[in-house]
Amino acid sequence: MGTGEMGPPGRVPRAYRGYRPGGPTRLRAPFGLGPRAVTWDSGFMSGAAERFGQDAQQPRAAHDHTWPEVSAKTLRNLERASGDLASATVAAMEQRLPWFRRMPANQRASILLVVQNGVAGFVAWLRDPKQVIRLTADAFRTAPKDISRWVSLRQTVELVRVALDMFEQRLPAFAANPPDRDTLLSAVLRYGREIAFAAATSYAAAAEARGAWDARLEALVVDGVLRGDAEESLFSRASALGWDPAAEATVLVGNSPSDDPPEVVYEVRSRAARAGRAVLLGVQGTRLVVILAGPTEGPAARGVLARIAEAFGEGPVVAGPTVPGLAEAHRSSADALSGLRAVVGWPAAPRPVRSAELLPERALAGDPEAELQLVQRVAQPLEEAGGALLATVDTFLEVGGVLETCAKRLFVHPNTVRYRLRRVAEITGRNANDPRDALVLRVALSVGRLARARGLW
Repeated sequence: MGTGEMGPPGRVPRAYRGYRPGGPTRLRAPFGLGPRAVTWDSGFMSGAAERFGQDAQQPRAAHDHTWPEVSAKTLRNLERASGDLASATVAAMEQRLPWFRRMPANQRASILLVVQNGVAGFVAWLRDPKQVIRLTADAFRTAPKDISRWVSLRQTVELVRVALDMFEQRLPAFAANPPDRDTLLSAVLRYGREIAFAAATSYAAAAEARGAWDARLEALVVDGVLRGDAEESLFSRASALGWDPAAEATVLVGNSPSDDPPEVVYEVRSRAARAGRAVLLGVQGTRLVVILAGPTEGPAARGVLARIAEAFGEGPVVAGPTVPGLAEAHRSSADALSGLRAVVGWPAAPRPVRSAELLPERALAGDPEAELQLVQRVAQPLEEAGGALLATVDTFLEVGGVLETCAKRLFVHPNTVRYRLRRVAEITGRNANDPRDALVLRVALSVGRLARARGLW
């Protein structure tokens, strides 16, 4: 609404037609107060306004002051000048705020309309100083919904500051006498305070609503990863939460450190922020699932898993393999959950432990994926490398890792056994002299023979 639409002096501006002296006034969001934080759903604003409206309508005797009555002449002066006052306020905003000048004309006109309704509300309150200032849900609902997309909280504070400055400068000129002048100056300070509290409450309520929505959306993404959903909706939801689609992903599972989900979320996000990583997380009963973005191997990434694992509760923490993206994250989560079920078989497991390090326990627990990995990583490569290596590993494990005894049974020199064991380590990544690797080799060879007997390879 432009300045020319305000009408001549003495005519009630369109912005607050329907106003009745002494009756309730329907305000728009005062001075452009509309939370930018709510950009996903305009319904958030109504919810925030309703919450504030319920609080605002409660009596606040400790803070309500009764002002001296303002003369009828002063009130008439304010009513007649309300359009000019609102226009002057918007002009001051254009002069002082560079970002306001860059706004399109229709957005500036909407803020002008809001300011006019703020003036109307101020006049209505002066007519009945004993009533509580009505900054109810209706005041926010009647404001243009798109304002929430234009104006941030910091910009709202700047708008309120400029508006109050203009009010303090211009209001004394409308007073019919010195007492009215003092009353106007005192009243506008309180009115500005109420507006500031209204803005803060609305933004806080809207942020809480958005945070709750983000938490639900994040829970859907984590649940989709665990279930193996590869739908496009999963990726769009993750992108809405700020996840980089090209980022590598690693799933960690363990016990939740607390029964309070917000506390858990804060702890995990704090550690992830210090590590410079993005995370998606979900608390599922006593279980905590974290999807960590970025690489986990190499000097720069060393220790990141351990730092994130500190946010988990007591007990083991299992990390699945690092996969190229969120689309393959189900594989990481499946391995991590399988490892979490089987880690009880390795009491001395490190924290966190990779799911690949739990292949023997997972295979013994009946995980077919673990059996397949043992065959592909250990048994099959050893058989393809030649019977001598496989026989050497078998014999070495049978004699309890005694090199000389193994060499006697194979009728070879001990150095030959040493050479063959080095070749086994190069092929499988497992050192037969290490007790843990020896267990992996033994289980892998047994699983391989069983798989061959069933005709699986």
